[in-house]
Amino acid sequence: MRIAVVGHVEWVEFARVERMPAAGEIVHAHDRWEEPAGGGAVAAAELARLGANVEFFTALGDDELGRRAHDGLSALGVRMHVQLRDEPTRRAFTLVDPAGERTIVVLGDKLLPAGPLADLGTFTAVDFVSGDVAALRSAREAPILVATARELTMLREARVRLDALVGSADDAGERYERGDLDPPPDLAITTSGARGGILEPGGLTFEPAPLPGPLVDAYGCGDCFAAAFTFALAQGAQLPEALALAARSGAAALTRRGAHGD
Repeated sequence: MRIAVVGHVEWVEFARVERMPAAGEIVHAHDRWEEPAGGGAVAAAELARLGANVEFFTALGDDELGRRAHDGLSALGVRMHVQLRDEPTRRAFTLVDPAGERTIVVLGDKLLPAGPLADLGTFTAVDFVSGDVAALRSAREAPILVATARELTMLREARVRLDALVGSADDAGERYERGDLDPPPDLAITTSGARGGILEPGGLTFEPAPLPGPLVDAYGCGDCFAAAFTFALAQGAQLPEALALAARSGAAALTRRGAHGD
């Protein structure tokens, strides 16, 4: 089963800190690591983890971090389709507090894959994380198209029907309200972390999955949820089963270190 991800990559340096610093304060990190992350990278790696034949359409700077990101994601089983840019690969710093909450500082502009993108209609499904209008319209050629609400302004401009839109009640940058898109998505899923989530139309709710281990950090759990939901739809799963798999993937992400775990 071939699934495409269209989205962005950031080279992220993580630090686990004893507490979030107050203004002017110095705190110590007791764990530090770095890896290719960002929403598209997380989604592609999760689909590979689930067993999909995943191909990732993205943009990277023609620089050392771009090459490291390409190699790192390839090693995770992701087939890369990279548009090289003159701009540097975007970087980010992520602080993880003792409760597992992540706070992210990004450096530089997000490098978005630009369309039209060839052959997306040959994939079983596309998980659209970020990109331009032409990239999204290319993604609509696939039988199943799931998108995140991260690029809501662009989604509004594209006027493309989505089989499902995944947003977050807790992240203002990923919040979808009824009427935000025309045409509206066939299904809008709003996740609420440990509170589960809600579906529109209909206002149905769903429960979170139990954590399969100790909580480590929250980085990437929303993108893992969306990727797993796409995977389930591509398999022909009914809505309850698709939501259950997505919730399990989101919960599992909470037990892994950073974007991809050790």
